[in-house]
Amino acid sequence: MLIPCPYCGVRSHEEFTTLGEAGRVRPSGDDLQTFADYVYLRNNVAGRHRELWFHAAGCHAWLTVERDTLTHLIHGAWPVNETPTSEAHTGDEPANEAPAP
Repeated sequence: MLIPCPYCGVRSHEEFTTLGEAGRVRPSGDDLQTFADYVYLRNNVAGRHRELWFHAAGCHAWLTVERDTLTHLIHGAWPVNETPTSEAHTGDEPANEAPAP
């Protein structure tokens, strides 16, 4: 599986570490059950969703990666603090193939 890093170009997933589902918000308040659910429960999405990935063997950037969990096709990647644009590595470009020489 290849991930299109916006800083380093297309790289193998082996250079990255994944944190999990993107967009999770830590709950406020003192309810221990709500906090335990936040820590331990995850959505098990079958299909396209967004995940947080860290480029550990590259630029050390945190990225939001849109990936299909059924096919492992990467639909795009962009810095965590940015919104995907048409200029970013998004859409259905062939990010899962080796770059052309």
